[in-house]
Amino acid sequence: MNGKVSDFFRSLLSLSDYVDLDAANASIRKNIYFRGPNVIILACAIIIASVGLNVNSIPVIIGAMLISPVMGPILGFGFSLGVRDVFLLRDSLRNFAVMVVISIMASALYFLLSPLNMEHPTELLARTNPTIYDVLIALFGGLAGILEISRSEKGTVLSGVAIATALMPPLCTVGYGLSILNWTYVLGALYLFLINSIFIALATYVTVKYLKFPVAGVDQGHRNRLTGRAVAVILLLIIVPSVISAVRMVQDSNFNRNVAQVVAENKTLGSGFIYDYSVDLTAKPHTVELFMAGEKPSLQAKEKLYSDAERYGLTRNQIIFREDAVTVRQSVTETDVVKSILEHSDQQFTRMNETINALRDSIVALNAQLDKYRQSVSD
Repeated sequence: MNGKVSDFFRSLLSLSDYVDLDAANASIRKNIYFRGPNVIILACAIIIASVGLNVNSIPVIIGAMLISPVMGPILGFGFSLGVRDVFLLRDSLRNFAVMVVISIMASALYFLLSPLNMEHPTELLARTNPTIYDVLIALFGGLAGILEISRSEKGTVLSGVAIATALMPPLCTVGYGLSILNWTYVLGALYLFLINSIFIALATYVTVKYLKFPVAGVDQGHRNRLTGRAVAVILLLIIVPSVISAVRMVQDSNFNRNVAQVVAENKTLGSGFIYDYSVDLTAKPHTVELFMAGEKPSLQAKEKLYSDAERYGLTRNQIIFREDAVTVRQSVTETDVVKSILEHSDQQFTRMNETINALRDSIVALNAQLDKYRQSVSD
């Protein structure tokens, strides 16, 4: 029974009946070069991607990735390592450098001449913070790509790989960073592009070895071991920063979610309320500012919020109350109330006396005028 199950899965995953190694070899070697139409197509794709990033249009960015020929030298690099073809490796690296230079120059020129200001460059910012997830996307995208090239019946996998691995947007972001001299953009985007390129090449190398493509060079065991160690060191240097970045991204996401939960559970604090909050992820540790309105919250209300925050991993040092919009309610004693009533009564009595005196004066004046009128009539 176990033998039948293993045979079933072996036949399910078998690739030998579906690949054409000679056609794949020819296709990869043909597509590594950037000459004539490929150069123009690359420049057009870069401009389209730059426009998409400039206006934050995802469909335009996807369209640019579909028409760009940037995968060729990267697949050629991984393939040449797998078949130990030194000449193909040299040509792949040369064309890879040409592709990178053309792309960066075209995007930088576009952003220098573009009249559009990028107040909220969300799509560009997304290309400057690579993580381990980008490594996984590039690795499995590269695996799908080389399998698509190797199989006899071609499909639409390469289009999906071009979109998923997103090689064009990081290059455009490098050009944008150069146009505004923002080295954070340049280094972050270039690092993301290198991650995508190296792990696509790694997936290609592993697949070429697994499918047993014919070796082009002479097998030199000692040199191959040195090459393998060098590749391992390079991969380690590339992966470690991305893992650190991924850990930070997860921590930031968790902090934002926990803050949202605390605010939702403590929207009102006594007679006051939280009308807004702001998270500072650059602070060490992260902090949150709570903007209060209404009456000033009591110490008991704040302690309740601190207690709820601790359940979500937030300390009281990470919570900052902003009470510019609150009012302070004074405590009033019974004596103060009676005193206020008496003062009000005295004020009313004084105003009443003033009114009576004014009326008395008016009556006296009227009587005087009446006497004068009677005297003038009798005369």
